[in-house]
Amino acid sequence: MPESLLVEIDLAPDVDAALSTRLGGVSTGPYSSMNLGLHVGDLDAAVVENRARTAAAFSCELDELVFMDQVHGSRVAIVDEAAAGRGARVVDHAIAATDALVTSTPQLPLVVLVADCSPILLADPGAGVLCLVHAGWRGVAGGVVEAAISAMLTLGATTSELIAFVGPSIEQERFEVGEEVVDALRARLGEGIESQVDRSEPRPLVDLAGANIASMLAAGVPADSITRFDTGTSDERFFSDRSARPCGRYGLLARLAPRSPVASEAP
Repeated sequence: MPESLLVEIDLAPDVDAALSTRLGGVSTGPYSSMNLGLHVGDLDAAVVENRARTAAAFSCELDELVFMDQVHGSRVAIVDEAAAGRGARVVDHAIAATDALVTSTPQLPLVVLVADCSPILLADPGAGVLCLVHAGWRGVAGGVVEAAISAMLTLGATTSELIAFVGPSIEQERFEVGEEVVDALRARLGEGIESQVDRSEPRPLVDLAGANIASMLAAGVPADSITRFDTGTSDERFFSDRSARPCGRYGLLARLAPRSPVASEAP
């Protein structure tokens, strides 16, 4: 896949995943140039072209991609081939009011859009179950990761077999919050959230990716199966809403590889 458009994420042989960058698109101004967000004020035609280029780089068609209308909540949608193309061209056609997509359908490409919040991939490759999650601090406090894992279990996933990836998220040194945010996170994660809070400044600084990882660990995801991307959203390849408003959105894309046919036993 073209390196300028996508950064390949190598997690498991049965899971294809990549991050889009802000390079190689047609958007201009604050959305320059590969903005994938239809909801941020950019020209729709430019966004659709950007999405088509991203899909091609991911070896699929635009009308196969599945998008969510993300609302910083904890609703999870289980999707199959009938959802292909949802929200790809029109924002109102996306999976409504949803912050996590779960599927067991091979080759169905899911998308989560972000610009500081954590884009998360969860998968049980052996069971053939995949999930993408949008998780800002409200998502952490609302239990979106836990809800996503619960939905995966209904499709046959096993918590101890999950692998996870946390994509570029706002860095702790830039994520200044009020005490009410820390209180909301504490209500979900307990006093352990303090290990993700830097109090050396007048206002707390929260490690958002770390808080999401804490959610995964509390849900039983093995620590050694969690991968964290090595840069945050101050990396110029990615959009950051905290750095500039308005701005575009980049995406985490993922799909399950086709399942190998089970060989029949010889008579």
